Amino acid sequence: MIKLHDKYFKPFISAEEIEEAITRLAQEVASDLKDEVPVFVGVLNGSFMVVSDFVKKYPKPCEVTFIKLASYEGVKSTDDIQRLIGLTQDLSGRTVVILEDIIDSGKTLKEIHRIFENANVKQLLIATLFYKPEAYKKDFKLHYIGIKIPNKFIVGYGLDYDGLGRNLPEIYQLKTTQHMTNIVLFGPPGAGKGTQANYLKDQYNLVHISTGDVFRFNIKNKTALGVLAKSFIDKGELVPDQVTIDMLNTEVEKNAGAKGFIFDGFPRTPAQAKALDQLMSDKDSQIDAMIALEVEDEILVERLLERGKTSGRPDDADEGIIRNRIKEYYKKTAVLKEFYTDQNKYFGVDGIGSIEDITERLSTVIDTL
Repeated sequence: MIKLHDKYFKPFISAEEIEEAITRLAQEVASDLKDEVPVFVGVLNGSFMVVSDFVKKYPKPCEVTFIKLASYEGVKSTDDIQRLIGLTQDLSGRTVVILEDIIDSGKTLKEIHRIFENANVKQLLIATLFYKPEAYKKDFKLHYIGIKIPNKFIVGYGLDYDGLGRNLPEIYQLKTTQHMTNIVLFGPPGAGKGTQANYLKDQYNLVHISTGDVFRFNIKNKTALGVLAKSFIDKGELVPDQVTIDMLNTEVEKNAGAKGFIFDGFPRTPAQAKALDQLMSDKDSQIDAMIALEVEDEILVERLLERGKTSGRPDDADEGIIRNRIKEYYKKTAVLKEFYTDQNKYFGVDGIGSIEDITERLSTVIDTL
């Protein structure tokens, strides 16, 4: 992630993806124009990188010129299109290819067509590296498109935010959720995960999302997702990951203004972890850490047997069941530990000691995020 002025931006499109798109555009234009010598017109300021890399990859003779227009203030495109540098050569009878860095609303494109309406060019073709179909409001044909992107503000590769970011070789997307800490909290049965989640949510003003609680709420209240989940449960089948993700998405949406989330009981598989990553990415956020409470097996067994005296839960009263639950936990979380370790997001925390001591250890980790 990078910071430009007062805003944060997250990686979006790599330099390699950009190069592939530029290469493809150059090949498509060359194939269509055959032996004709085109005039490529870059629209400054943003297109200077696109034009430079495009003409290097263009395999045939060509000419290059620029016009300069301005329509952006901060992160918004304005209606006022200013022509700062116009055409300085006669293009009568020539094929002109406009090389744009990005086309969103199409306001700049409208001004380009106005500039060329009396230029007597043979044909006017539009090529753009990036295109926002959701934002495009004009009827002008776009002849060559590199990469279609969502209607979100981007910087890099010639595009800027108030003057900064043009020099970046890749594209970054505005992170609209500027400050959020999201944690996946893990721990074997009896590790005290629920207790610690309650302390942490208050201490850091986070929202605690327990998958078990979410399931029970949806099923009890017969929500559409709850009814769907129950239909699988009643048949003895596993609830599909997408149903669980949709439930979690609803909880996240309910707390859109939260400073972050503690996910408890999810994910349980790498596929679920990837789905959670995508969910948070869609919210312009991310999972910052998987924090696992680590407790010796014998201590866990003692804790659960003690808890079973008052909890009323049969799975807390049978030592054989308890040991199997612990075994299953390690079996399932081993691959998740690897998943988050590969992202440098796994943190193991000693779960033995007083509640206050364990909370302090967890806080030490969270404070570093």
